Amino acid sequence: MAAKDPPSKVECTAQVDICNIRDDIDRIDAEILELINQRLRLAKRIGELKKSAGNQVMDSTRESEVLSRLAALNKGPLNPNVLRHIYIDIIAAARAIQALPRVAYLGPEATFTHIAATTHFGYSVTYVPQTSVRDIFSDVEKGACNYGVVPVENSIEGSVRHTMDLFFESDLRICAERYQPISYDLLAKTPGLGGIAKVYAHPQALDNCRPWLQRQLPQVQLVDCRSTAHAAEKAQVEETAAVVAGAGAGPILKMEVAAQKIEDLPRMPNRFLVIGKEMVRPTGRDKTSLMFALAHTPGALSEVLKPIASGDINLLKLLSRPTHHQNWSHFFFADFEGHETDPAITEAIAQIRPLTLYLKSLGSYAMTGTGD
Repeated sequence: MAAKDPPSKVECTAQVDICNIRDDIDRIDAEILELINQRLRLAKRIGELKKSAGNQVMDSTRESEVLSRLAALNKGPLNPNVLRHIYIDIIAAARAIQALPRVAYLGPEATFTHIAATTHFGYSVTYVPQTSVRDIFSDVEKGACNYGVVPVENSIEGSVRHTMDLFFESDLRICAERYQPISYDLLAKTPGLGGIAKVYAHPQALDNCRPWLQRQLPQVQLVDCRSTAHAAEKAQVEETAAVVAGAGAGPILKMEVAAQKIEDLPRMPNRFLVIGKEMVRPTGRDKTSLMFALAHTPGALSEVLKPIASGDINLLKLLSRPTHHQNWSHFFFADFEGHETDPAITEAIAQIRPLTLYLKSLGSYAMTGTGD
């Protein structure tokens, strides 16, 4: 066997440089770890002070301010979305060390509602799946959970119409909103498409992704399952199986991403609400939601909208829902820019109230875009 040529001077220099850089990375990692632990110790102290004062441990406004400030400070090359995910988990760890919150969501595991919840709260909280939106409201009202995450717009999981109706019966408030992209990943035990012979999926997910699967994996067997969680259970015990799941479900199901964005047609993001008992402090970029009922007379709605227009308030959304209340035909739901403690909003609500048969503020919370 011929002897190998000794490494060249350039190769030796490159190897030394790599070792030196790795030493620097190890040192930085140690510093980051110590700083994170310092941050958690400070967070624990804040939690103790909040408890002694009788305040809520979670402060959505403060968390929003932290994320916005860091996004402004970031000069790259760190991707802004990666930065957000890193700090959502750090903030979640801080919450956990203060007092572990319980969050109810529309289950089962790995639904888009569950993914929205983990995107908002991170992975260091206790998640409680429920079979209906009503059960989520009940859990939070009774104190069994600190917060609930419920679908409210364009959900492919159903129950959306019930979400707004339940606010009439409940004293819970909207604490935050979350827009979640409706996209699908193919998950497997290992990354890549090689060796996949069978794909498990919920029928609705399968319908959305069938064209991609037939193009990219024409020989695989497609199997319907009652839920994504059930599909994952089956896929995890078969070496050549994969599962179709919502984008972001990989960590929940403890599986690797074999392919991303496998849906046939793009969909508008779903909107989810975080419900709880707290009044969220202003952030400077907020949204307020109202629900109200009107007399069934001509011009009633236009009269209600006049104080909003005259107050130079930006109306973001207006929709109506039939009500089962015997004296009212419809509830109206309005979203507009501003916090309910803003003078202009306070004045507008005061002018609107006598024009309605029923009016309720559902809460003010940080306004997010569909891509946030």
